Amino acid sequence: MDRTAGAKRRGPGGGGGEGLSSNSRSLSANSLPVAGGASPKPSPASSRRRRQPPRPADYKLQVIIIGSRGVGKTSLMERFTDDTFSEACKSTVGVDFKIKTIELRGKKIRLQIWDTAGQERFNSITSAYYRSAKGIVLVYDITKKETFEDVPKWMKMIDKYASEDAELLLVGNKLDCEVDRAISRQQGEKFALQVTGMRFCEASAKDNYNVNEIFLKLVDDILNKLPDIPRRELSNSILSLQPEPEIPPELPPLRQNVRCC
Repeated sequence: MDRTAGAKRRGPGGGGGEGLSSNSRSLSANSLPVAGGASPKPSPASSRRRRQPPRPADYKLQVIIIGSRGVGKTSLMERFTDDTFSEACKSTVGVDFKIKTIELRGKKIRLQIWDTAGQERFNSITSAYYRSAKGIVLVYDITKKETFEDVPKWMKMIDKYASEDAELLLVGNKLDCEVDRAISRQQGEKFALQVTGMRFCEASAKDNYNVNEIFLKLVDDILNKLPDIPRRELSNSILSLQPEPEIPPELPPLRQNVRCC
């Protein structure tokens, strides 16, 4: 939540006579009149300009990142929020979160991004964060087949706990390890096509490739559903995502309600 610092007003003085108004200042030794009619020096406090309170956010949105252990969920979050990357990233215990404020469509948006643990023993803890999430990022590692095979399991968690209005984004992470790729881009796209409203992108937290773009696209889709935001056709015009490859012949035609990055 935004915390806007407000200056406390002083009440009437405790001594005799009339109390000070809210704009008055207590007299100090430095502000008393001096002999010879010289003007008193202004105190540092009186010359210091008041800081304007920060503009409050127009929207506060919660996004959660889910996926199996070691797929790079924490790395994606830290790259987006702090523009940092650590090779020795430790496994998340339970949940962690970071806050990032962005400007999109002329609106100030405060994002609360929750990074959830991938181990099953934490599912009872992390399931509570699905309900209030406006966006869900489901991550797998393109170099580890088992993390992609776990994607249906995570979809069951989404179906069970998340709102039907939550925007979904499937991300194949670690694109910097292309030589070790075990899951093709077409496989990721094929899965996303089977889920109504799910987007798909590949990214690299290490190389900072597509990280900002996937989060911004997710937020843009969320804004598109809000009642006081003018709805517009979904497109890649505001982002620089990689071009869409041709859909392989074995896949069904792209349904109208399914979107890809």
